Amino acid sequence: MMTGENMSTVNSHYAGYNVLNRMDEWDSHTKEIVRRRLGPFPERQFLSEREWAYLSIIAEHIVYDNRADIIEWIVHHCDRKFADETGEGERKKGIPPEKILIREGLKALDHAARLSYGCDFGGLDVEQQFQLLADLQQGKAAYIPQWSLVPQKALFNKLASEMVSAYYSHPAVWSEIGYGGPMYPQIYVRIEEGLVEPWEARRNGK
Repeated sequence: MMTGENMSTVNSHYAGYNVLNRMDEWDSHTKEIVRRRLGPFPERQFLSEREWAYLSIIAEHIVYDNRADIIEWIVHHCDRKFADETGEGERKKGIPPEKILIREGLKALDHAARLSYGCDFGGLDVEQQFQLLADLQQGKAAYIPQWSLVPQKALFNKLASEMVSAYYSHPAVWSEIGYGGPMYPQIYVRIEEGLVEPWEARRNGK
């Protein structure tokens, strides 16, 4: 996690590369999945307006990016994930279900912010937000009884996991890191070291 003081659009090593130019190579199901990540997005299902705003702030700090379209996709992904009734798989002992972890965790974040800085999390300046999240990551946020229900590190790790996963599933980020997108039905053939496919991104145009 990085401070948002000089947050800006990421500079890509793959100038001019746009993975969406390859959409015709993908099957229809894959195209539809990727298109959904570009918006417009449906109404929120789980998050309240305040929770949506807080996750937007947190996402900017976690992924160190403030592009509105990408942040909106990340928070939409989280909203859909937390609204889903599918089981979570593994969950460590003492960690509440993710719906409770997130909802009560964001309330606790406000309490911790008021105790440390005198206002809700949304009213903090960028550096204060960053510091509170850094404390949360280390389990060192100001003590409040709510942390016994929603462990700090578990809250941070859940948010970071979902947000980073969503960030690196966005086509704009794929293009910036030179990822060629889904390979089905196409496949990689030139697997020898140092060789790339004709359609793959070239670093700095090389």
